[in-house]
Amino acid sequence: QPLISSSKWLQHHGLKRNKLSLLQILSQIGFRHRKDYVTTLGKLVASRYADGLFPQYKRAQDGSMYNLTAKKELILHFVDCLMRAIELYKQRMEWLTSESRQIFGVIQERCIVIVLDFGTVSSAEFDLCRDALSMVLVEQVTQIAKFNLIRAAQDLMKWQQKPIPVSEHTVKSAVTWLWKLDHMTAASPTSSAEALLEARSDDVVSS
Repeated sequence: QPLISSSKWLQHHGLKRNKLSLLQILSQIGFRHRKDYVTTLGKLVASRYADGLFPQYKRAQDGSMYNLTAKKELILHFVDCLMRAIELYKQRMEWLTSESRQIFGVIQERCIVIVLDFGTVSSAEFDLCRDALSMVLVEQVTQIAKFNLIRAAQDLMKWQQKPIPVSEHTVKSAVTWLWKLDHMTAASPTSSAEALLEARSDDVVSS
């Protein structure tokens, strides 16, 4: 799936976009039971010709009443459309909560720098971090334009001097560099801030 936000995804696949919101469906399978102001009577009067003639549905949101006139086939058509929409939503949710997206969310920027600050994690945790980082490089970074890696340390460690174009070769190179890092490295109280400042030194970069 493309690396887009859920709001943008809904612009293409949302119920309203596909005319499947409750109000949109009601307007296609029936008509609103009207109440009009009659000047001579000086009050609101509801038409009663539809009472008992059509099944009726009351919207909880505003209390409006709809007379349902659609045939069974049209109702079943909307049932089918909604079932497909539910399945699509389920797939989106499963995708959003799987693999690297569980940790990093969905990367939407075209140029990023990932700052690595391992602190004092154990050796096992260090490997888990590198597993997660390798996953995001392969699954998401491969779909953007440029990237770089910087490790926070007393002597700043950079994979590349500047973000470089994404390719199969550069992603493999970054993963290799990641797994060659030493578990422990000298750090200072300002290491994290310096790494972030270095990552943000290029205006087109997101960290």
